[in-house]
Amino acid sequence: MSALLQASRVTFQRQGEDVFEATDLTLNAGQATVILGPNGSGKTTLLRLLAGILKPASGTLERSARTAFLGHLPALKGELTCRENLDFLARFHGAGTLNSSKALARVGLAGLGLRPARALSAGQKRRLGLAGLLVSPRPIWLLDEPYASLDDAGCRLVDTLLEGHLADGGTVALSTHQHKPQLAQGFQTLQVSPARRAEVA
Repeated sequence: MSALLQASRVTFQRQGEDVFEATDLTLNAGQATVILGPNGSGKTTLLRLLAGILKPASGTLERSARTAFLGHLPALKGELTCRENLDFLARFHGAGTLNSSKALARVGLAGLGLRPARALSAGQKRRLGLAGLLVSPRPIWLLDEPYASLDDAGCRLVDTLLEGHLADGGTVALSTHQHKPQLAQGFQTLQVSPARRAEVA
């Protein structure tokens, strides 16, 4: 397998203390990883670190491909229309084979291209965030709670998009509290453990 991202003994600190135990992770082409751990264990922090939004306090992190990060709250411009949001992403990251209209149809938002993003429901905003992955393809997907606010059909959509991305040679790491991916390829898991706090004598 070809590693697109390799993290070795990475940690992140807040106020001089580690957030989670030193973590190793390899993301190979065609492989999915589900990041598990209790609330507050550092799953979101780890994903942001892998995406390059945060810098590790220690350890090494290497990427051999471009990265897409989709946070728990999709990064949308509320005053822009759905189509304008996607067109901006395509210009900023580089356009793929799907234009904004086709990407909206792919995620179940056909006919909403001219609607301001702020007028969407939570589930529709999640779908619009997923459409952003399609208009500007990047091999590494890092997804924080991609099933949040979605109904059963929306969860199946996420699984379908993941399978297509993996089949194209991409890789994905995601966190989830609810729906586990239903993928023909299966997935590996990574348990994130909160850092042990030093006891005060």
